[in-house]
Amino acid sequence: MKQLLIVFLFLTGTRLHAQYVPPKDPLVIKKLAQWNDLKFGLFMHWGPYSQWGVVESWSICPDEWVTRTGPYANNYFEYKKAYENLPTTFNPVAFNPEKWVKAAKAAGMRYVVFTTKHHDGFCMFDTKQTDYKITGSQTPFSHNPNSNVTKVIFDAFRAAGFMTGAYFSKPDWHSENFWWPYFPPKDHNVNYSTTKYPDRWKKFQDFTYNQIEELMTGYGPIDILWLDGGWVRPSQKENDPFNMDINMRRIATMAHKYQPGLIMVDRTVSGEFENYTTPEQEVPEKPLTYPWETCMTMGNSWSFSKNDQYKSAHRLLELLVKIVSRGGNFLLNVGPDGNGDWDPVVYQRLQDIGDWMALNGEAIYASRPVEPYSSNNIYYTQSKDSSKIYACWLSEKETVELPAVIQIPVNKPGRPKRVTLLAAPEQKLKWTYASNLVTVQVPAKWQHNAGLKYSAVFKLE
Repeated sequence: MKQLLIVFLFLTGTRLHAQYVPPKDPLVIKKLAQWNDLKFGLFMHWGPYSQWGVVESWSICPDEWVTRTGPYANNYFEYKKAYENLPTTFNPVAFNPEKWVKAAKAAGMRYVVFTTKHHDGFCMFDTKQTDYKITGSQTPFSHNPNSNVTKVIFDAFRAAGFMTGAYFSKPDWHSENFWWPYFPPKDHNVNYSTTKYPDRWKKFQDFTYNQIEELMTGYGPIDILWLDGGWVRPSQKENDPFNMDINMRRIATMAHKYQPGLIMVDRTVSGEFENYTTPEQEVPEKPLTYPWETCMTMGNSWSFSKNDQYKSAHRLLELLVKIVSRGGNFLLNVGPDGNGDWDPVVYQRLQDIGDWMALNGEAIYASRPVEPYSSNNIYYTQSKDSSKIYACWLSEKETVELPAVIQIPVNKPGRPKRVTLLAAPEQKLKWTYASNLVTVQVPAKWQHNAGLKYSAVFKLE
């Protein structure tokens, strides 16, 4: 189990230690600050695999820990052939990005990251480097006027004021220059010696460069380039025959030429091309000293799964509050199905989140962490100018039942001028202050049946 955990941590991009290198480009610094103020974003994993409801890409990987299901599961080569044939039936006619935009915006999300290409190599954009794409001749949806879904999605979200981010996988298991058909793939890495066959690896470097250049030049203003597959990196071993240096400097120089101020996320590869870090499916226990974003699934799967179990709105808002109180952003993932729509549960969760954000978003957006960060079930944020502190009292139940007295420890010296409840700013509260402790007398009508859900936020000015 311990060995499997180590493999999981490596493959998913979870990192126990990071050495962050701050960007020097003033435009990147400015955009990074803007991104950090947004706090809440939408992530989407989508591709032909959504028709089967299986994990994105990984089921065709021959790593020993991978499991497969379905009629082809007992024969790797038959399974891979059937998987790679999925584009011939991929016809997501329910695709309606405006519907997604409306739901995400109502939920309080303010940026989007979309999977333009996952590890399996299938492109959800109109690349000219391969026909293995949603606009390819073998894909029924290629005849749809919205077939270049990446462009349609980015245009729709951008028109609604969202920052846009392009997820792009550095490994490509469909490319003959990553998994060369001359050799069978043995795991998630390149399957030939890049030092013995440097010309083949150079072709893969150029292929990757060209695809990213297409995204940087044909899809409007892009704010974030979110590169996954952190194992594709320069080797730390001298003369490593399987060195997978993708030449990030060349890619970054080109990307910033076309998209000045672009935030780059070469995730899990510490250094100048990782402008913020991306803890996956976890929340750091304390504030970090560098920009970060928790990426997490709404259900258990990154891609659509027929029987997925979605987190409650209560749990999702608890995660949002904890992440923001520690200075991070929350990138929440949902997976569209094979027809091109979300599970109805997703829409309901986003509506519930939006109802809470409409009352309490002031404590989330453009906020900063502030000591003591948390105290029992109270989590803190502060306004950017430090003039306001927000104390978010998390409820154990979905319906908030406040105690008669709430004590709010604060580290900021001096008596607050005013204490209010964000959900009812006109309600006058009785409160006292002594020794960095605000004691609030909660009115009886707010103790029971107040109509609040998930948490109550107190504002200290």
